[in-house]
Amino acid sequence: GMTMPAPTGNQDRDFARQMIVHHQGAIDMARRQIARGSDPGLRKMAGEIITAQQREIAELNAYLDRTGGR
Repeated sequence: GMTMPAPTGNQDRDFARQMIVHHQGAIDMARRQIARGSDPGLRKMAGEIITAQQREIAELNAYLDRTGGR
């Protein structure tokens, strides 16, 4: 269950805030795959997803910090 932040009326900030929640959901699923999955290809993909999504979350948080949108 992802709970999206309420819209603020600022599309850029809303996008960044909602994408952070979305990406965190992907990270959580990927971590479960690494912990419980058996397919080497899917486990590898899950690790790559974690790396990419964490980077994007950091970029989105940096945007929010710059614009006072957190």
